[in-house]
Amino acid sequence: MKAKSSPTIATAPSPEQSAWVVFRDYLSLTKPEITFLVTISALGGFLLGSGPALDGITLVALLIGVALSSSGGAALNLYVEREKDLLMKRTSNRPLPAGRIRPSIALFIGCACSFTGLLLLLFFTNVLTCILAGSTIALYVFLYTPLKQHTKYNTLVGTIPGALPALGGWTAATGSLGIGGWVLFGILVVWQLPHFFALAWMYRKDYSRADFKMLPVVEPQGRSTAAQMLSASVCLLVLSILPTILGLTGMLYLIGITLVSVWLLYTSVIFYRTLSNYSARRVLKASILHIPVLVILIFLDRLV
Repeated sequence: MKAKSSPTIATAPSPEQSAWVVFRDYLSLTKPEITFLVTISALGGFLLGSGPALDGITLVALLIGVALSSSGGAALNLYVEREKDLLMKRTSNRPLPAGRIRPSIALFIGCACSFTGLLLLLFFTNVLTCILAGSTIALYVFLYTPLKQHTKYNTLVGTIPGALPALGGWTAATGSLGIGGWVLFGILVVWQLPHFFALAWMYRKDYSRADFKMLPVVEPQGRSTAAQMLSASVCLLVLSILPTILGLTGMLYLIGITLVSVWLLYTSVIFYRTLSNYSARRVLKASILHIPVLVILIFLDRLV
């Protein structure tokens, strides 16, 4: 006779596991992937605008200030969109729509991080950099976020706050707006189009559930999305080599950035031809690689 198996008893998570889950939830309020890209874009602007000697204190204050202000803007964005996030499969398990963090706490974290980051930038960089960071938060939370519910042009508007931190890195180093800062700003503007259009295409059904007016939702056939991704990738290739033409970077940067820009353009061409989720994911991966490589190349270019 076969022995009866004993029932499985669910065990409660250990204190360490519970602490990790709580930490992970609060960290997710800052959108760490986006905050990372925003912060290193500011680093790129600072390196591009600095002379032979780097001001270490200003650089550290810039990176911490930008990271905090970006984290604050992200938390405020999640606070505003918590009900919409509940409607999408990709975001329904985020801590706010899932009820693991109270909205009032997210609002407090967003305001506290934003305020602290702006204060750091004000006192340890300069007023102009602080204004650019404040404008980034305001445009992201109060313009781009609500526009997602009203117009397909929201992504174009969203490129502005997404690119301002790179310009802020330049102003932190130079104290003024300059051609190099504006070129880097332009690079970040056009880079965001293939990046976010690829994401929007992959999750177009989710965005449709939340009634977000993303371009792939409004024009589901995909031709307009693919054309804009391809056009932006061509522009990105041209803009990315301008720092060398302007004498701000050398041949190492030029060769490296040309290779990664051509790769992103190639993936955009494939998406234009196939309109598949697989090819959109390839565009997304290539775009994620582009900004860190750009900053690394700017750094290495200073060393040679």
